[in-house]
Amino acid sequence: MAKTATRGRRKAPARGKSKARSSGGGLLPWAVIGIAAIGGIVAHDHWKSIQPMLARPSTPITRDTAEPRPVVRKDAPPKQVALAAPTSKVAVPQPLPLPPAAIPTPMIQPIKAVPPLAPAAVSQTGTVAFGYCGQGAHINCVGDGGVFWYKGEKIVIADMASPVVDQARCDGERRVAFAAKSRLLALLNAGPFTMNAAGKAEPSGAPRVVSRDGRSFGVQLINEGLARKPGAAGSAWCA
Repeated sequence: MAKTATRGRRKAPARGKSKARSSGGGLLPWAVIGIAAIGGIVAHDHWKSIQPMLARPSTPITRDTAEPRPVVRKDAPPKQVALAAPTSKVAVPQPLPLPPAAIPTPMIQPIKAVPPLAPAAVSQTGTVAFGYCGQGAHINCVGDGGVFWYKGEKIVIADMASPVVDQARCDGERRVAFAAKSRLLALLNAGPFTMNAAGKAEPSGAPRVVSRDGRSFGVQLINEGLARKPGAAGSAWCA
């Protein structure tokens, strides 16, 4: 009985210690919860100022930020960089080509002057209608037995000579002049004819040899007794 009473007394202090331990361990969680609640209230009241801090990314410290940069003054003139002068290329002298050997030239013989060829006779074909010349402009008309106008140019038949009506010295010469003038008009109007130049044009007229099919008008008038060869005496018209 006495042993059991002592055992019961010894166990009583142990119960008080366990109660103290259990009461201390139960207050710690409530303290943590209270601190967290207070922190939440403070964070809710200051959320606008805390949010930028949370959103700002953490920038790592690099070598550029660690090393100080030199301060550039705005009024400082820009640095002048000296440009290297272009180096001129030295021209290398080229060897001159050797002159070719002299080539012997043959003796040039003098060229004899060749006389110019006589100009070819200018040929012209007439195909117009003629009449007797009057007081107006002479275009295509017959003046006398050896003179006529073709397109305004005075033509003198070069291979014949016939009397002129206004210069006749007798009635026989005047009759021959009228007959030669009428015959020349008929020859000119008989068809196309050819005129070949027989000399340079002069104020008295352009000398031409007039023909058709190779027959000269002057030769025909001479053969018909209405003209004579150039240079022959004219007294035969007044016998």
